[in-house]
Amino acid sequence: MDDDAMDVAEARYELVISVDARRSGEYDDVDKPRMRARIYRVLETAFTHAKVGRDAVHMEDRGDGVLLSVAGRIAVTRLLGLWLVEVHEKLRDENRALRVPLGLRVGMHVGPVRHDDRGISGRAVDLACRLADSPVARRLLDAERADLVLVVSDALYEDVVSSGGKFIEPAHYALARLKIKEGDVNAWFHLPGRPAPVMPAGDPPTAADAPPVADAPPVADTRVDDDATATATDIDAEADADADDRPHTPRAHYTVHGDMSQHSDNVYQQPVHIGRITDSPRPRKD
Repeated sequence: MDDDAMDVAEARYELVISVDARRSGEYDDVDKPRMRARIYRVLETAFTHAKVGRDAVHMEDRGDGVLLSVAGRIAVTRLLGLWLVEVHEKLRDENRALRVPLGLRVGMHVGPVRHDDRGISGRAVDLACRLADSPVARRLLDAERADLVLVVSDALYEDVVSSGGKFIEPAHYALARLKIKEGDVNAWFHLPGRPAPVMPAGDPPTAADAPPVADAPPVADTRVDDDATATATDIDAEADADADDRPHTPRAHYTVHGDMSQHSDNVYQQPVHIGRITDSPRPRKD
């Protein structure tokens, strides 16, 4: 088997970096090429200053961003430390002359990466892209009016960031829970040159996350039969007439704050139900 076939069949353990531009859709056809040129200047200048050779970096254009993987022979601490500092400084320099500053979201994860003639693939690539494109990263970049936000996977934070190093300060990272296509994941967010960010609200809840809606209270039946047209005055008059035929008894008076029906000396030809039907089963009164 030749070397090229081995490259396709076997995965390389590499650092994957996904870089996306903030609100790239708002750039028109004239400004978008300038925006893309700035991104490449920022990244390539940072690689040069961090002494990372171009032969160690795979770079793919993504229209409004760049997908990169860095060979395993390059220490990840150099990318998380010196390279990120250089990216931030060069980005700030580019933004000084811009009315609308360029904002970048950078996602990082280390894992197996497969190379072919058209680029790279693998779960590590997918995760790095999901991190950079997460709603939390977007909101944080806007809320803090920052030039750059870095999002690293939980594994990368635990394996590398948490131990610190040159230009790496684990206390300046903040944890958030993200919902991505593959499931929920932990991720760590960092704004270069700033303390740990106060995290914005997480991803919007889905319908499955919403609490159950309580059953609506029963609605009274307000329908009136065609024959049931008697007014309250008519009913009272009938009751008074009936009372004249009965032995005199004191009449009761009630103050009612709900539903009430008055029944006296009635003869029912069929079983009847008196009272409101409630949710809890109760024996019927016939």
